[in-house]
Amino acid sequence: MGVVVLYGSETGTCEMVADHVVDALSSYGDTSLYDMLEFDPEDLDAEDFLVVVCSTYGDGELPTGAEPFYESLCDEEPDLSGLRFAMFGLGDSVYDETFNRGGEIMAEKLTELGATQVGEHARHDASSSVKPKDMAQEWAKKIAEEFLT
Repeated sequence: MGVVVLYGSETGTCEMVADHVVDALSSYGDTSLYDMLEFDPEDLDAEDFLVVVCSTYGDGELPTGAEPFYESLCDEEPDLSGLRFAMFGLGDSVYDETFNRGGEIMAEKLTELGATQVGEHARHDASSSVKPKDMAQEWAKKIAEEFLT
C-alpha cells in the first residue's frame, strides 16, 4: 500500500500544507505527492491510501487547481470502491456559509463514487492563529496512527 497525497490550490498554501503532510506520513510507507492539475483519476488505486488537501475559493467553490480533477471525476465516474481517503480542507471562517466548502465538495464526490472517507475531516481556518502546516502535521500523525499502522 502506498500513500497518495493530492492537493488542489489557488494561492499555493495547499501545496505547502501537502508537503508537510507528506513529511508526516513518509515513515509509514511509500508516499507520493501530486498536484491535482497533473493527476488523472484513472490513476487512483484502491490499494493506496489517499489524502486530499483542498482549499476553498470564491463563493465556496473548488480552487482552480482542483477543478480539472473534479471535472474528470464527474465525466469519467470511476468506481472508487475500496479506496480509503482522508480530507484536509482549508478555508476562512469569515465566509461562514461557505467555510471549507471546497474540501467538502471533493469529499462528497469521492464518496459518491464509492470511496470511503476515514478519520477527522480537518478544516483549517485562515482566521485562526493556528498555522495550517502545524495543524496538518498533527492531523496527519493522527491519521497515520489510526489507518496506516
